[in-house]
Amino acid sequence: MTDDSPALRWGHDALHVEIGTDPDGPPRLRRIGIPGQLPAEPPAAAPLPLVEATTTDRGRHWSGHRVIDTALGADLRYRGHSATRDGDWHRLTVRLHDPVGGLAAEVLLSSPDGVPALRSQVVIRNEGTRSVRLESVASLVLGGLTADADLDAADLLWAENDWLAEYRWQRRPMRLTSPVLSDRVHYRYGKGGFAVAGQGTWSSCDRLPMGGLTDRRTGRTWVWQIEHNGGGWHWECGEHDDSGYLALSGPSGQRHGWSRLLEPGASFETVPVAIAFGVEAPDEAFAALTRYRRAIRRPHPDHRRLPVVFNDYMNCLMGDPTTARLLPHIDAAAAAGAEYFVIDAGWYDDKDGDWWTSVGAWEPAASRFPGERGIHEVLDRIRQLGMVPGLWLEPEVVGVTSPLAHSLPDEAFFRRDGVRVVETGRHHLDLRHPAAREHLDRVVDRLVGELGIGYLKLDHNIDPGSGTSGHPGEAAADGLLGHNRAHLDWLDGVLDRHPGLVLENCASGGMRTDYALLSRLQLQSTSDQQNLALYAPIAASAPTAVTPEQGAVWAYPQPEDTLDEVAFTMANALLGRIHLSGRLPELSSAARDLVTEAVAVHKALRADLATALPAWPLGLPAWDDPWIALALRTPATTYLTVWRRPGGKDTAVLPLPQFRDAAVRADVLYPSTTQARFRWHQDSAALTLTLPAAPSAVVLRLVPDAGLQASAGGEMPSG
Repeated sequence: MTDDSPALRWGHDALHVEIGTDPDGPPRLRRIGIPGQLPAEPPAAAPLPLVEATTTDRGRHWSGHRVIDTALGADLRYRGHSATRDGDWHRLTVRLHDPVGGLAAEVLLSSPDGVPALRSQVVIRNEGTRSVRLESVASLVLGGLTADADLDAADLLWAENDWLAEYRWQRRPMRLTSPVLSDRVHYRYGKGGFAVAGQGTWSSCDRLPMGGLTDRRTGRTWVWQIEHNGGGWHWECGEHDDSGYLALSGPSGQRHGWSRLLEPGASFETVPVAIAFGVEAPDEAFAALTRYRRAIRRPHPDHRRLPVVFNDYMNCLMGDPTTARLLPHIDAAAAAGAEYFVIDAGWYDDKDGDWWTSVGAWEPAASRFPGERGIHEVLDRIRQLGMVPGLWLEPEVVGVTSPLAHSLPDEAFFRRDGVRVVETGRHHLDLRHPAAREHLDRVVDRLVGELGIGYLKLDHNIDPGSGTSGHPGEAAADGLLGHNRAHLDWLDGVLDRHPGLVLENCASGGMRTDYALLSRLQLQSTSDQQNLALYAPIAASAPTAVTPEQGAVWAYPQPEDTLDEVAFTMANALLGRIHLSGRLPELSSAARDLVTEAVAVHKALRADLATALPAWPLGLPAWDDPWIALALRTPATTYLTVWRRPGGKDTAVLPLPQFRDAAVRADVLYPSTTQARFRWHQDSAALTLTLPAAPSAVVLRLVPDAGLQASAGGEMPSG
C-alpha cells in the first residue's frame, strides 16, 4: 500500500527526511537519505510508526522478541513539530500524543550541516493521572529500508569485539536471518530477525554498539551507532511488510530486564543513536559517520595538537613501575620524540604486586618511589625533558580491602536486593551518590593540582553484572542507566574544572568503545593486544569505531625484534595516535633510528588526521588476512598503510577509485629502509604493491600529479 498522508519534510543539502503525518494513524518516517539519491516516491511498504514503546499494561499487537509492533506506537498521533538551527546543527522536534492513555512523546532529530547523518532520541512524558511502567522505548525506528528485491541483495554488518581481538567486522546476507516466508500466511514477516545486544558496564564487550546494512549490488550502505556508555543497548534488523527495518534501542525489558516507573508529570529520555549513509560503498558511510563523530565531540585542544604519548605498560614495565625502572624509559621516550609520558598501573602499589583488591585511595606508593621527593623525582624528570606527566587510574572501583570500602556508605556502591555487589574482589561505585562523586573529584583534583598531572588514563576492568537496584523499586538495569548518565556528568565536571587535562578511555583495551564516552574523552585505547602482527587488523579497523585522531594504538618495539618487526609495530600506529612503549633503552641503534623516524613521520602528517576520512582498499580486514590496508583521505592527500603478514603471496593489488583516470605520485613515508616495490595502473585506478618480507609494512603518501605522464603502469615516482 502507499502512504498518501500529509508529509513533513526536513533536512539540508546532505540529508532529506520525510515523515508522514496522517491524522488517523501514527506518524511514520517514510523516507530518509541523501537528496538526489532517493526514489521519487516513498516505498510501497508501509513504514513503521515513528515511535515504538511498550508499557506493562500495553505490550505489542504482534507478539515477538522485537521492539517494534507495539500497541502504544500504533496509538500515538501527530501533535505538531518545530524546526530550528543551532550553529552547524539542524534540529527537528516532532510531538506526538496518545489521545486515550495520557502518554506523550517527542522525537528529537538532529543533523550537522553538510553531513549525511541523523541523530535521534525519544522523550516519553506521562501527561496522565496514573503511574505507568515503561518496559521499552526505541531511540530510532526505520521501516522501508529496502524494497522486496533489494532485500535479497542486502548484507548485514556487525563487529565482534573481544579483549585482545577488537573491531572484527562480519558480513552476512540478510536473507539468512530473514528468510522468504510462504505467501500463504496472513502476515508476511516473522517474529525475529537479526539482533545484537550489549549488557553490563562494558558497552562494547562481545560486540560494538554499531552495525550496518549494505546492498552488495549498488554499494548503498547505512551504518549506525548507539551512543551509550553501558551495555544496556540493542539493535535489530529484519523484515517487515516485505522490506527491511531497523530499530535502535537502549536497555529494554526483554533484553535487559529494564523498566522505569513513570509517575504523572515525569519523563524518560532514551539514549542517543545515529545513522549515516553512503551511496556507493560502506567506506562512504563510515566516512560520514566519522564526520558526524567529530561534530558531536566536546571541543578540546588535544584534537588539534595530537601529541605523541609514551605509556610504560605494554610490553614494557607491565604494571611494575619504580623510580629506578622509569628514569631510563623517560630519557629514551624523550629522545624518541614523545610529548607525554604516562605511568600506567602499579604506581599506587605498596603491596609488591598484590594491589588488585586494595585500590581506591590512589596515593603514590612510597616503596616504589623512595627518597625524600618520592614520585616528584620522576614527575620532575618528565617535565624537565619537555614532556607532560600522566597517570593510570581506575576510578569507578574500590577494592574490598581498601579503607574506602568501609568509609564510604553502602549507598555509594552498586547493590542488588540491599547487598553490595562484589566482582573479582572489587566494589563498583554508583556515581549517582554524592559521596562517590566527591571521592573521585578529590582524587582527580589532587592528582592534577598537587602532582601536576596533565593526562589520566581512565581504565575499567570489571563488569558487575546487570546493574544496581540502589533505589526502592528500581530495576537493576535502570539503576545501571542512571549510573551511566551520572558517569558522563562526572566526566563533564572534571573537564569543566580542568579543560586542558587529557583523558584516555580504556576498559581492558577496547571494551568501552562508544560515543557517549568518546564525545567527551580525547583518546580511546584500541586494545591490550601484545602481538604486533595481531594488532594490525585492530589498528586498521579502529577507524570504523573511533575517529583516527582518537584511536590510540600501541607501538612497542622489543630488543629481540627484527628491524622489519620494529617497523611493523611502529607502522601500526602511524595513522592513529601513537602510544609508544616497549623496552626502548635496550634497542639497538638501528632499531632506535626506526622508532625516531616513525615518530617524526607521524608528527609531519598528524595535522591531517583531524580531518582525514578512512577507507579500506582491501575491504574491512579479517582477523587472519595476510594483506591489510588502511587509507586516510584528505581533499589533497591520501595516506596509505599496507601490512603484509605471513601467508599468501608477496604482491597485492589495491583498488583506489578516488584516483580514477589520474596520474599519481607516491612518497614512501615509512620506513625509509623499505624494500617495497609498487606500480600504479591508471586505467584501473589500482596500486600493485610488493613487500618481500612477512611481516612487514609500509606507509605511503599518494597525491594526484597532473605533471606526470599518463601511463597504464610503471614504477611510481617516489620522494
